[in-house]
Amino acid sequence: MAIWTRALPTLENMEKANKNTAAEALGIEYVEVGEDYIVGRIPVDERTVQPFGILHGGASVLLAESLGSMAANFCLREENQIAVGLDINANHIRSVSKGWVYGTAMPVHLGGSTQVWEIRMENEDGKLTCLSRLTMAVIDRG
Repeated sequence: MAIWTRALPTLENMEKANKNTAAEALGIEYVEVGEDYIVGRIPVDERTVQPFGILHGGASVLLAESLGSMAANFCLREENQIAVGLDINANHIRSVSKGWVYGTAMPVHLGGSTQVWEIRMENEDGKLTCLSRLTMAVIDRG
């Protein structure tokens, strides 16, 4: 059963929302939407690596928050609400020096005042590279 309470997220409307953002600057792309998840990817290139030539941990966190935040805002109960980041953590499991890292955001908790999302990131071989948990605050749009 689909979790989306607002308009169904589409690749087109998510890409449009990314215009002129940090996610767009780092090359984050949305690649799949399911009934209860969103998948995106980030390139491992000169925009996203740290001095040792591997994906910067902050870039992984940016991917995680971009995916979780996008998904959270399609799961709100009231029209005047927005979901904003409250807390994020990330465990960096495996380094990546080339290609793409794919992230999948899935809900853990979809409450009226908070949401919790798990974002699992993998390299192109499907090996876990980072595991993140994002807590979103659901607030009124002022």
